[in-house]
Amino acid sequence: MGDEHNGADLQRWRLILGPAAESCTGGLSAENAGRDAALDWLYSRDDDLGKRGVRRGGARGDRDGQRGADDSPSQLTTVDWLDGIHRLFPKETIERLERDAIERYEISDVLTNPDVLERIEPSPALLKAVLRTKHLMNPQVLAAARRIVEEVVQRLVEKLSVQVRTVFTGSRTRKPSFHRRSRDFDLKRTLRANLKHYQPEERRVAIERPQFHSRTSKRLEQWQLVLLVDQSGSMTGSVIHSAVTAACLHALPGLKTHLIAFDTAVVDMTSDVDDPVELLMKVQLGGGTDIARAVEYGAGLIENPRRSIVALISDFYEGGSEARLVHLVKQLCDQGTQVLGLAALDEDANPIFDRHMAARLTKAGAHVGAMTPSHLVEFVAERLGT
Repeated sequence: MGDEHNGADLQRWRLILGPAAESCTGGLSAENAGRDAALDWLYSRDDDLGKRGVRRGGARGDRDGQRGADDSPSQLTTVDWLDGIHRLFPKETIERLERDAIERYEISDVLTNPDVLERIEPSPALLKAVLRTKHLMNPQVLAAARRIVEEVVQRLVEKLSVQVRTVFTGSRTRKPSFHRRSRDFDLKRTLRANLKHYQPEERRVAIERPQFHSRTSKRLEQWQLVLLVDQSGSMTGSVIHSAVTAACLHALPGLKTHLIAFDTAVVDMTSDVDDPVELLMKVQLGGGTDIARAVEYGAGLIENPRRSIVALISDFYEGGSEARLVHLVKQLCDQGTQVLGLAALDEDANPIFDRHMAARLTKAGAHVGAMTPSHLVEFVAERLGT
C-alpha cells in the first residue's frame, strides 16, 4: 500500500515538473503520459517555466522512442486537446486549464473555431473573452459563442434572483400568521404550543397546531435606478454583472430601472434590460471614456430626485472633463439623489480605479466603493426603505 502511495506521489511530481525530473521520479503510466502531453501542449508555451526547468521540453520531443513526431503537441489541435483534458482530468483541473488557455496564453482557436466553442465548458472567464472578441467573429462562430453567453448568464441570473427575492420579499416578524408557508414555519412556537401532546414512550411531540411567522410587507413605490456602466476593456466583469443585476431588479414592481452603457459615447440599453444575453451581445467593449457625458445623460432621466439612485459603475479614469464630472455629481447629490460610485461590480469585487477621482466624488457627496451584485441589491433595498 505504501509503495503504491509513493508511486502515485512520484507520478504527480513528474507531471508537475516535466521530463527533467524523470530520472528521479521514473517514467509515466500510459494514462499519465496522456496527461503529460496535454499539460505540455499548453504550458510549454511559457518561457518562464522553461527558464526554471519546469515542464521544459515536455512531450515535444521523442524521448526514448516512446513518442514520435506525430504525437507531439504541435500536431494536436485545440479540439483534440479539449477532448483529452475532459477525458483525463477532474472538473476543477479542466476549468483551470481552460482558463489558462483563454486568459494566460490567448489561444485564438478557443474563440474562432466553432468546434472548439461547442466542446469547451462555459465559464465566466470564457464569457469575458467572448465579449472582448465577438466583434471579430464571423456569424457561424458568433452563433456558437452565444451559447456560452446564454449558459453563463443563466447561472448568474438564477443565483442573483434568489438573493433579490430574499431581500425584497419581506422579513419575518415575531407575530404569528394564519398563512401556512413552509419557509415561515416557526419551530420554537410550534413546540411550545404542542408540548401537552408530548408522547414519552415514543419521545416525540404530536403537532396538532403548527405555528408560522408573519412577514412585513416591502413595498417599492415610484423609485428610479439608473445604472451607468463604463464599457472600457478593464470593466468587462462589471459590465456582465451590471446586465444581470439590471435584469433581476427590472422585474421588481415599483422600481423603474435604466441601463446606460458608455465610453466616449452614451448608449441607452434600457429596452434590452430584461434580456441580459441580448444586451451583452450588443455591448462593444473598449475605447475611450467620457464619464461626465454619461452622468449628464443619466441626470436627464430622473423624474423625482429624492426617490432616485444613480449607480456609476466605472474605474473613474475620466477621459473628458474631470471638473465637469465632479460638478454634475455634486448637483445630483445636492438635489437629493443617491449617487453610488462602484469601482467594481462582480463576484470578487477587486477594484482597480483612479483613487484621486474617487476621493473627489466622495467629497461631492457620492458613496464610493466596490461591491458584489448581492451587496448592490442590499444597498438599493436600504435606500428604498424596504
